[in-house]
Amino acid sequence: MSSASHYQRSDLAHIACEVMRERGLEPEFPAAVQEQLRHLKGPRQEAKTAPLHDLTGLPWCSLDNDDSRDLDQLTACKPQHGGAVTIFVAVADVDALVEQGTPIDRHAWHNTTAVYTSARNFPLLPERLSTDLSSLNPHVERLAVVTEMLIAADGTLQSERIYRARVRNRAQLAYDAVSAWIEGEDPLPPAARAVPALEQQLRIQDEVAQRLRARRHAEGSLELETLQPRAVFDGEQLVGIQQQVQNRARQLIEEFMIAANGCSARFLARAGTASLRRVVRSPERWQRLVELAARHGHVLPAALDSGALAAFLAARHRADPLRFPDLSLVVVKLMGSGEYVVEHPGGPPIGHFGLAVRDYTHSTAPNRRYPDLITQRLLKATLAGSRPPYGAAELNALAKHCTQQEDAARKVERRMRKSEAALLLQSHLGQHYDALVTGQSDSGTWVRILTPPVEGRLESGAADDLQVGHSLRVELMSVNVERGFIDFARVD
Repeated sequence: MSSASHYQRSDLAHIACEVMRERGLEPEFPAAVQEQLRHLKGPRQEAKTAPLHDLTGLPWCSLDNDDSRDLDQLTACKPQHGGAVTIFVAVADVDALVEQGTPIDRHAWHNTTAVYTSARNFPLLPERLSTDLSSLNPHVERLAVVTEMLIAADGTLQSERIYRARVRNRAQLAYDAVSAWIEGEDPLPPAARAVPALEQQLRIQDEVAQRLRARRHAEGSLELETLQPRAVFDGEQLVGIQQQVQNRARQLIEEFMIAANGCSARFLARAGTASLRRVVRSPERWQRLVELAARHGHVLPAALDSGALAAFLAARHRADPLRFPDLSLVVVKLMGSGEYVVEHPGGPPIGHFGLAVRDYTHSTAPNRRYPDLITQRLLKATLAGSRPPYGAAELNALAKHCTQQEDAARKVERRMRKSEAALLLQSHLGQHYDALVTGQSDSGTWVRILTPPVEGRLESGAADDLQVGHSLRVELMSVNVERGFIDFARVD
């Protein structure tokens, strides 16, 4: 590894590998996976399958990050009478290439999710799959599981279908470029201009997504905004940290995926099949949320009320956008993390409190998340009239394992964001910054500097009169890239 003052991207990648191992994740694919890859030519011949629809004629497109190469979803639409629109969401048929119980499947089961760090990504599946054979790449025909939804003019779901199909991506598009076009800031990206009718497609999809979004929020879905900083490299050198900004194109995909995930959950429930649900339980610490709102001059009812909490968050976002990400993080911690549970037909509902939905699973990113692959196998078995590929006890074990490994993966990503920030700041020791207090505990007081958006620990003995949300001036005292430590001192 480079000397302490000359860390580079490769050093961060090395640190990421070590942190993966510390958290019980495997950063490299084992030899058995490589051997299976050598013999993999394309989708396998499945014993029993549902009929395939030919949807290659639809103007499908993908929307993802600029650097994404593992394309899980495509979208398309068809306007109907009375302002209604049929929305199509195609999800890559990863199961057709990754057979249950094979070495590739076992490795995916172990890690459960792709892990994304700025220096190096750790994909769920080998790149020959995730960025090629099982990716919905432009101009190639692929197998997919399609969710078809009829959305009324008021944003209500009128009907839903799930089936297998052949699809063809006409244009690979990026969130930021499409969002800039939607907002009238830039022209339509060239890849979209090259496809007839795609401009109209994107306009309609954006309109429908905003209808869905408005309806979700009216029903009590929470609007949260946590910081998602990402390191920017110029070759091997770290040159900055940028905050990922929510935009209309991201919202488009977010809304369609939420809707499709709900359809998958209900489809399995109607079939009498147990399913792996993604849930955020109703907060047990509601009183803590009541007290939090009161500190901001807002009254929440004594009884749990997601709509009232959503209204409080919306009001705080309008009143203080600078501090809203920190408030969002406090709310997330008080609500508790998301988890995977098994829901049996007729069993007690848990639902997703944050999204204000009763039925929710993960089904739209099987190249990146193992629970989505599990759900895809359940969907395909149901469509084919076959027995479920997982028994009740196995599903319960999978739910627990996936929750545990996802938590480990998120800790790796958070730790690496700290190491990236430490690397960026190591040449700025002694510099002063404007900061906000973001947290207080027995372990110390935490502050976030505004530019770049980096959090660190405040030296002890200097924070007795500070509370979360307070503004202050701090001096950068020390950093440790390998451990991800950043220490500040208060400047009076």
